[in-house]
Amino acid sequence: MAHVTKRTTRTGENRYDVEWRLPDGKVRTKTFTRRKDADAFRATVETQRLRGVVTDPRRARVTVQGYAAAWMNRRTDIRPTTRAKYQYLLDRHIVPTLGAHAVGEVAPSIVRGWYMALRGEHQVTADDAYRLLRAVLNTAVADEIISRNPCQVKGAGQVRSVERPVASLAEVQAAVDAVPERYRLALLLAAWCQLRRGEVLGLQRRDVDLLHGELQVERAWTAPMGQTPVLGPPKTEAGVRTLAIPANILPAVGDHLERYTGTGPDAWLFATATGTPLSPRNFNRAWADGRRAAGRPDLHLHDLRHSGLTWAAASGASVADLMRRGGHANARAALRYQHSTRDSDRAIADALAGLAAPVTELRPRDARGIGAP
Repeated sequence: MAHVTKRTTRTGENRYDVEWRLPDGKVRTKTFTRRKDADAFRATVETQRLRGVVTDPRRARVTVQGYAAAWMNRRTDIRPTTRAKYQYLLDRHIVPTLGAHAVGEVAPSIVRGWYMALRGEHQVTADDAYRLLRAVLNTAVADEIISRNPCQVKGAGQVRSVERPVASLAEVQAAVDAVPERYRLALLLAAWCQLRRGEVLGLQRRDVDLLHGELQVERAWTAPMGQTPVLGPPKTEAGVRTLAIPANILPAVGDHLERYTGTGPDAWLFATATGTPLSPRNFNRAWADGRRAAGRPDLHLHDLRHSGLTWAAASGASVADLMRRGGHANARAALRYQHSTRDSDRAIADALAGLAAPVTELRPRDARGIGAP
């Protein structure tokens, strides 16, 4: 507990020392010239101790904005797209409301009020911002600036993935037929090889092995928020992978290479007339035309990949197979693509029915085995 000690200096003046012990055992002391100031500070320290938040009041005076900026500078391990997203969340949703607060003053009630207000307008953004704030303040706990993270809102920050629609084979083919011919293979690869948009646009001639029917994924275009797209590695380490190309689209791959791809190994698989990489904007414009022609304006480009992985799961692919083919780093991501449908549910019911003889009646029987009337 914090306590106040009175002492007299050599000049006869009174001094009041507030002494308290941090959770790590270190003792801190702060001196005041007036007793009431010392008592007020002691009460503040004691309240913070009981609340279990501040471990070092002096260091905890750094603002959320200042600490978050330092946290961002130290995070050299995040991708440019992730960094841009974090900065956007800080600038738009965290700093305007919480930035001026000292880290040690951010109580759970303050976080709850901020989160609930933001969630009322943008639920997904609120959860993203909450996860980021929680990560920043977890580091403050590790730095022994605060002893407990004030992000204590139950259920906040959980990933709530909206169930994405699945396109049928006929709908995908209708979309492919509706786009310009130089874009058709891009849609086919997104669906049948389950590639992300950036992975499709990052393909070069050297990545295609027609002899063995394989595709090598080594790079991807990413577009950080508000920045120019950059070429880098796939989303995860598992994203670097070799994929078997389904036989039904292999002829289309060969035709595209012959008609639309340069002869050099570094030639972009999907390029403009001048040989530069196809821009995501032009690709998206072509896809918009395709989905309208297929009668599925609700589909996003990523839903082609989503649909392809769902088809793979329906064909009997295991979670490990889906992880490898989709370039997923964890099983939870792959499980999103295993969907139950009415058709598959009927197949399960039929299979269960084959395990036993038909049940012809439900009337109870007496001890003689005769059914009740």
